[in-house]
Amino acid sequence: MSERIAVIDYGSGNLRSVEKAMQRAVADGGIDARVEVVSDGDAVRSASRIVLPGVGAFADCMRGLSSLPGVLDALTDSVLKRGTPFLGICVGMQLMARVGREHGEYSGLNWIGGAVSRLAPRDASLKVPHMGWNELRIVHAHPLLAHAQSGTPAHAYFVHSFHFEADAASDIAADTEYGGPVVAAIARNNLFGTQFHPEKSQAFGLMLLQNFARWRP
Repeated sequence: MSERIAVIDYGSGNLRSVEKAMQRAVADGGIDARVEVVSDGDAVRSASRIVLPGVGAFADCMRGLSSLPGVLDALTDSVLKRGTPFLGICVGMQLMARVGREHGEYSGLNWIGGAVSRLAPRDASLKVPHMGWNELRIVHAHPLLAHAQSGTPAHAYFVHSFHFEADAASDIAADTEYGGPVVAAIARNNLFGTQFHPEKSQAFGLMLLQNFARWRP
């Protein structure tokens, strides 16, 4: 039976590029799954896997997600209670934090302890937003990063002004260097999040999406 990969539509700017990249990853990998854009609790609850994309301000994204009928309850039920594999991308990852500190202080989903704060590179010549390709450093091995753990450098595409400051180092799967270490991926149990954009990270990003589509935490 084909699995359903739900990409949540809550007004985020990179929705269609994530949808198309996920569809390509599934097709290229010969994976028996269909990708669907969803925006209601029933569709989220019945999905085999859930993707939360995100571009924009933390508070706006959290407000958009909260406005969808039944979605927050469905996420709690599916992701936290039933262990449905979850992938958060960029702000979709940041929303897993306890709090976001962009133009004020706003509550997040509080799935992984941490705060989202403005980037402050130690090198004053580095611009914010951080935009472009950076090499990842694997902090803790993870199935979604399996192809980046063989010794071959993995590069990913970043566009962000804020970053996830994790309370526990054990929740950091990968980081990158931008005037100091910056969290690039977080992971705990069935949760995985990327600060970078796999849908814009070419072969590396498509492989990560394939790994997610096959992942059984």
